[in-house]
Formats: sequence, structure tokens, C-alpha cells
Amino acid sequence: MLKTAVGWHVEMEFEEDGQHTRAVALVRLPDGSEVRAHGRASRHRTDSDQPRVGEEIAGARALNELAMQLLTKAHEEIDGASGRTSSPIHV
Repeated sequence: MLKTAVGWHVEMEFEEDGQHTRAVALVRLPDGSEVRAHGRASRHRTDSDQPRVGEEIAGARALNELAMQLLTKAHEEIDGASGRTSSPIHV
């Protein structure tokens, strides 16, 4: 049986101006560090105004960037602990 050792909470904030949506994703890690990432979406002038869609796209892009930063952080920690270059972690 698996036990939950730790939990992460990701915070998302959005800013919209009617044409663009910007998202910021933030996760605070148990070691006290924070990883922050940004995403952006643009609405084409002929598209209907659907703020939720812009949030989903910008949010997904921010979360994707957040995932890549966490993979990079993990590689650096593996390399630092082992003294060698780690193998790529594929998404």
C-alpha cells in the first residue's frame, strides 16, 4: 500500500485584457524552494470572447513550463548527488 509522503499545491493566477491571457503557475516544494512558470494565450480577433478557453490554454502552457523546470531541477539534484551527468527524463 502506498502512503502519501508529501503533497504539493500549485497556485495559478490569470490576467486578461480581452485579447490576451497570461497565467502564472507556482509550486512551493517541501525543501522551501519555489518554482514559478508563465504561460500566454492570444485570442484571434475573429474568435468569440471566451475567457475560460484563454485561461485553459495559458494555464496549460504555464503548467508545461513548470513541468520542464521541475525536470531540470531534478536532473541538477541527481547530477549533484551522483557526481555524474544523469540520463534524460522523458516526458
